[in-house]
Amino acid sequence: MDISKLVEVVENHLSGTDVFVVDCQCSQSNDITLILDADSRVGIDTCVAVSRAVDEVFDRDVEDFSLTVTSAGIGEPLKLLRQYQKIVGSPIEVLLKDGIKILATLDSATEEGIVVSYDEKVTVEGRKRKEVQHTVRTIAFGDIKSAKEYLDYK
Repeated sequence: MDISKLVEVVENHLSGTDVFVVDCQCSQSNDITLILDADSRVGIDTCVAVSRAVDEVFDRDVEDFSLTVTSAGIGEPLKLLRQYQKIVGSPIEVLLKDGIKILATLDSATEEGIVVSYDEKVTVEGRKRKEVQHTVRTIAFGDIKSAKEYLDYK
């Protein structure tokens, strides 16, 4: 199965909307999973319409495949800049490649990386107790292992 052609068909179908393709994966047995996201929301009708658009172009009798069209779920890792930009101002959980996990507010996202802000306890010289300090940190995308929107269930 030609995944690049499938993604091209889907992107053409979605042009003019706020819906975009996040990821498309195909297994050895042609089980295809297509993940969509949007600046607003992805409804079931959108997923059905995309599935039908793919069925119109690709003949299942010629190439046997199964297609699952889904929306990017809450708690799923962010993969595209557009997803980061969508949640600016929201809490985010970032796992860096060096193993450090940061829970912060996403302040901005650019082509180079993200800017987050958070409170952390730091040691102040001459004091016994740590003090809370507001930290603003720029993180390059190359330093991020995974990032996802953080939901507090309290």
